[in-house]
Amino acid sequence: MRKVGILTSGGDAPGMNAAIRAVVRKAIYHGIDVYGVKNGFQGLIDGYIEKMDIGSVGDIIQRGGTILHSARSEDFKHDEGQQKGMEQMEKYGLEGLIIIGGDGSFRGAEKLTKKGYPCIGIPGTIDNDIAGTDFTIGFDTALNTVIDAIDKIRDTASSHERSFIIEVMGRNAGDLALWAGLADGAESILIPEKQDELQEIVDRLNRGQNRGKKHSIIILAEGVGSAFGYADKIKEQADLETRVTVLGHIQRGGSPTASDRVLASRLGAQSIELLLNGEAGKMAGIQNNRLVAHTFADVLAQKHTIDFSMYQLSKELSI
Repeated sequence: MRKVGILTSGGDAPGMNAAIRAVVRKAIYHGIDVYGVKNGFQGLIDGYIEKMDIGSVGDIIQRGGTILHSARSEDFKHDEGQQKGMEQMEKYGLEGLIIIGGDGSFRGAEKLTKKGYPCIGIPGTIDNDIAGTDFTIGFDTALNTVIDAIDKIRDTASSHERSFIIEVMGRNAGDLALWAGLADGAESILIPEKQDELQEIVDRLNRGQNRGKKHSIIILAEGVGSAFGYADKIKEQADLETRVTVLGHIQRGGSPTASDRVLASRLGAQSIELLLNGEAGKMAGIQNNRLVAHTFADVLAQKHTIDFSMYQLSKELSI
């Protein structure tokens, strides 16, 4: 293994730069040249490829986003686009490719591996929705961003004696909402994996009001539905005015936490080790604080699941 490429794909996540840094420096340590591919798989097709050195990744471990930039590529979903990408890899002499991203990115990586170009995946997404790893790069930072926002909103909720619905990211995964809700003592948590009946939420709000509670926090994962829609329903059923805050893309930005920097560094270094050991077509992950590797086929065939004991605990503590 003399030359490898690296790209980031899909949504950005804090800690991606730390992973890029680890890949580049671990590779150089082993005498391997690294080429950065800009703009994800589309950049691979278009040949936006540059050689990287130690200085290329200096002072980036603390930066959010990705210095390689990221984009989604419809072209790469088709054989013609994949062929163009492989031609670029051949042109630059790349013998392997490391992809930082989510499940969509890993599908592209799996296709390249099957066509003879070894790929390794690093899970980078704030949603924490990838099977085969306890945590993904960016989740912890996004979680802390959400918690900070909820803390501030709670101050206003308490001052004005109002209830707030806070919509967080997560697509079809509820980890961000669940962890944030438990950490911030939310009265209700709405996640795709375990949706409460609206009447249960209303009953909980009414119980709080009956014992003198003047404000409430409801956390809603975007995959459940619109926070504004739920606010209207609560108004109809409980005659309770509810304010809505949609946190949006603020959750993706910011300097990565220590946890995300360490995780990214470990997974980035592991990806080079996997390539050196000839273990192509795998995702680097972490389970029970131990580095693991699973085939793309296994990762994509499974569905990430939340810890339902945490969900139950949140309900017990919000009585």
